[in-house]
Amino acid sequence: QVQLVESGGGLVQPGGSLTLSCAVSGYIFSLQAMAWYRQTPGKQREVVAHIASDGATKYADSVKGRFTISRDNAKNTVYLQMNSLKPEDTAVYYCNRGLTYSGTYFPSDSWGQGTQVTVSS
Repeated sequence: QVQLVESGGGLVQPGGSLTLSCAVSGYIFSLQAMAWYRQTPGKQREVVAHIASDGATKYADSVKGRFTISRDNAKNTVYLQMNSLKPEDTAVYYCNRGLTYSGTYFPSDSWGQGTQVTVSS
């Protein structure tokens, strides 16, 4: 049974930092790409960053230079380090497992429950 469990969200002031974690089980983590998505009410879920099984990364333009995705295959965990947070980063953040091909991420239907990130003073 595939499980993805996100943690690390919370309330942070603009300019602050947070690190999200996603612990996964039920499949061979090291062989699959992983991604972080976010969603705000009334909007589609959007990809924030993804990391391939070989460690190659790609970011949405809105978070480039501020967010860093990484993975620890020994711990079956993917991380999202978020720096210089802005109010527009407020969203529920989800992790997903999937595949990458030619730099494009293809999500599966395996999602975690999400973790709320709120950036506000």
